[in-house]
Amino acid sequence: MQNFRGTFVNKNRDAWVEINLANLENNVLEIKKYLNENCIGENNPPKLFAVVKADGYGHGSLMCAPTLSACGVDCFGVASIDEGIELREHKITSPILVLGASPLWAFENAIKYDIAISIFDYEHLEMIEQLYRRLNKKIKAHIKIDTGMNRIGINSGCASAFIKKVLEMECIDLKGIFTHFADVENKEIFNRQINEFKNVVDEFRDEFKKRDVKIHCLNSAGIFIHSDFSYDMVRMGIIMWGLTPFENNNSIMEKMLPVMGLKARITNIHTLKKGDGISYGHTFVAQKDLKVATIPIGYADGVDRKLSGKISAYLNGKEIRQIGRITMDQIMFDVSDVECSKGDIIILLGEENKIDTIDTWAKKLDTINYELTCRLKMRLSRIYVR
Repeated sequence: MQNFRGTFVNKNRDAWVEINLANLENNVLEIKKYLNENCIGENNPPKLFAVVKADGYGHGSLMCAPTLSACGVDCFGVASIDEGIELREHKITSPILVLGASPLWAFENAIKYDIAISIFDYEHLEMIEQLYRRLNKKIKAHIKIDTGMNRIGINSGCASAFIKKVLEMECIDLKGIFTHFADVENKEIFNRQINEFKNVVDEFRDEFKKRDVKIHCLNSAGIFIHSDFSYDMVRMGIIMWGLTPFENNNSIMEKMLPVMGLKARITNIHTLKKGDGISYGHTFVAQKDLKVATIPIGYADGVDRKLSGKISAYLNGKEIRQIGRITMDQIMFDVSDVECSKGDIIILLGEENKIDTIDTWAKKLDTINYELTCRLKMRLSRIYVR
């Protein structure tokens, strides 16, 4: 394991995202332990596929990938060929799969950088044949089956003919076949999708085994609810970052640790007199004299303005409440009950904050944790610690 101690690009701001690589390691090893104990069968335990698209959900794919590889991750998932190229240019040699749709004109770069693409359209096959005639190089690919997500993929009812065509093509190095579930916690939806996927893969199971084609379908939540369908590989996403993929709490989350923290140093401390308002619109008016601390972070950094007056943070071991409207670049807190000075660190998110997490922020905003981690990177340096 690499020992990162405060690696970051200084942007001359006293606000940053802190990424704990030891916690990332813990989470992956807990997932591996669960799979080892709960997956029984010819191909189990399954291989680990780490989804690091959107810059690792905002955590920083380039810095997290070496830790994930050291933990036994076999393959990385990205959203675009560009994301895959970035990993390759930073010496990530593990297999990479583009989970989304790639434009035909970019297939050549997938070959050049040894990146597998998702295929699900006969146009894909035509372009691959053209490239093979010109370059005499095969392209690596996974077949995407649409079983009901209705985004991309070859419809499961039409998949058999498509798979037969792919298996006949010398120009394709078929590495996998997969689908994605709309709701693994809804038994009716899940059962409908998994039955469609199972019907497709069972028809070609012997051929897939002979060619070492990896079958995969389970996402973060699916790993723990439907481990009997782990097949050859499972895709870890939000859960490896220590955040819940479940609508309802699951006991596995007790063993997961948050990887992302959000911190800032106090830039100003002043007294707010009784009757004075603070921030735009004076939505908060002091009912008594208060001591107020300001930090240099705001909604332009991904802290949603709709969280105004709804969040708590920690300062020198004590809970403090946010007051007034969150502004573009600054947030204010009531620190009346805390001994503090300029330069002290306020912890908005992280293990030390016992009140608020990315999950609680998401509930307050009626959104999902995925969205918030992706937001918290716009202007913030990332510091990597162990």
